[in-house]
Amino acid sequence: MIHEPFRAPGPGAPNGGRPPVLDVRNLKVSYAANGPMILKGLDFAVGGGDFCAVIGPSGAGKSTLIRCINRLVEPTEGSITLFGQDVRALHGGQLRRLRRRIGMIFQEFNLVNRMSVMDNVLSGRLGYTGPVRSFFKAFPREDVDRALHLLERVGLQDHVAKRADALSGGQRQRVGIARALMQKPEILLLDEPTSALDPKISRDVMRLIRELADELHVPVLCNIHDVQLALETCNRIIGMQDGWKKFDGPSTGMRKQDLDAIYAMEVL
Repeated sequence: MIHEPFRAPGPGAPNGGRPPVLDVRNLKVSYAANGPMILKGLDFAVGGGDFCAVIGPSGAGKSTLIRCINRLVEPTEGSITLFGQDVRALHGGQLRRLRRRIGMIFQEFNLVNRMSVMDNVLSGRLGYTGPVRSFFKAFPREDVDRALHLLERVGLQDHVAKRADALSGGQRQRVGIARALMQKPEILLLDEPTSALDPKISRDVMRLIRELADELHVPVLCNIHDVQLALETCNRIIGMQDGWKKFDGPSTGMRKQDLDAIYAMEVL
């Protein structure tokens, strides 16, 4: 049964005729020379008002797509334009500077277990402070204040000094959210951010991300396995199957037959 989804601002078309934040054209990826294509020519754009879910069966290429955007996976063909820059043409310092503008939230949380919650969140500023200042915890006061504010915003103000491995899964993901927002990102990329969480915590986490993205005016591209959760929290859906795009439109416009086409080889 498909419930009424969250009605957020409309997708896609950039506001006021401005170019999209992210523009992907004919994106193809193969992990080996002459190997099978994982992505087979994707085209889509993400505008400033988008909270966009990427759904599809296992093996559709969802994680590969997310990781291509900041070159954690190297595209084989096609173009990725982010903030007006050709991502595939960037290397070294140029690529590092681009990545500072991208917030990543992972399914595995990617926290340093032996570090405190506060230090994990402050590590989101590594791209700006550098490893030496970070080692000596010489963060500017404004960074410390921002970290405290974000920890309060995600409900962890009473866990600042705890080690990350002392937290529950939902709390660990909230630390990951705060860390990503410490970068002051201009886009958020989410790779299965709720797959390790139970259903209630998953909904809490996704609604928190949605609220924070709305407050900070940050577009979101989210690979998510839970179709119902995507329909409830995202204003736009990209449906993938076997490396192809099968659907791209507002979540309010998704029909049962669209889901049947995306998951033709799986039982929902």
